[in-house]
Amino acid sequence: MKATLTLAAATCLAGAVSAQEQVLTIYAGDYVASEWGPGPKIEELFEARCDCDLQFSTGDLMPRLLLEGDNTEADVVFGLTTDVTRRARESGLFAPHGQDTSTLTLPVDWSDDVFLPYNYGHTAFVYDTDRVTEPPQSFDELRNAPDDLSIVIQDPRTSISGLALVLWVQAIYGDEAEAVWEDLSDNILTVTKGWSESYGLFTDGEADMALSYTSSPAYHIIAEDDDTVKAAIFPEGHYFMAELTAKVASTDVPELADAFMAFVLSEDFQSMIATGNWSFPAKLPREDWPEGFRQLELPEKVLFYTEDEAAELKDQAIEAWRSALSR
Repeated sequence: MKATLTLAAATCLAGAVSAQEQVLTIYAGDYVASEWGPGPKIEELFEARCDCDLQFSTGDLMPRLLLEGDNTEADVVFGLTTDVTRRARESGLFAPHGQDTSTLTLPVDWSDDVFLPYNYGHTAFVYDTDRVTEPPQSFDELRNAPDDLSIVIQDPRTSISGLALVLWVQAIYGDEAEAVWEDLSDNILTVTKGWSESYGLFTDGEADMALSYTSSPAYHIIAEDDDTVKAAIFPEGHYFMAELTAKVASTDVPELADAFMAFVLSEDFQSMIATGNWSFPAKLPREDWPEGFRQLELPEKVLFYTEDEAAELKDQAIEAWRSALSR
């Protein structure tokens, strides 16, 4: 009887250990796991495939990872962007994703074997046609707009969209970037820490235009049946930014992490992420996008910095913004 109990206990313990090994810990930004973010749907879809427990752990990704190093509890990181990958790569914390990227539908070539894109967007200023009847038709028109055209933007030191904005200005104007920010300073109503604060001011009618993405109007079309929100498309081009996931090299569930890498390029994930994250799917042709996305106007010219270029220009672009707006 005692031996039987011992055997039963050992069996239960083995089952518990097995269950524990099937936990996939994903570090992600706060928005991902929120009720309006893509996290809940990602968790539902992946757990249906893996018979595992996917757990999101949210926070500021890179500072946390660099602090934890090889002792990190993360198996996967979700939500890095193309503007910070060099720092992430140099950490040595990530392993190759092992996925075929030749069939991605990004507007730029992609061959990175570590950072895997799952969706993308272009930085843009959005406006409401009921409030702004004559929007600027170019970035030059925006920088020379009347002072009563108010815009809200995000801080490039705390926001990925804010960083994309200063790199966008840098890509168009180069050494003239500081002068552009001087021209825009009278139009900038406020600078917020993150995107949600800016967009909230815009949707509340406090600002005429907000820094956001070319995909943002799709939310209003699909979720609100409202086609009055548009992205101003500029001939100078729009800055491309992909959101990325990566496998942590020190993961103790490598097969599960590999399965997640494959999952983000699956039809289930890609069909969900458009409305789950209000961004363009990385591996779906336009004809397979939701209807609200297919009707969006997209830029003909896409601006993009490699990770080395972005890393080298980041400080210069932020300083041009800071210097001009501090006067």
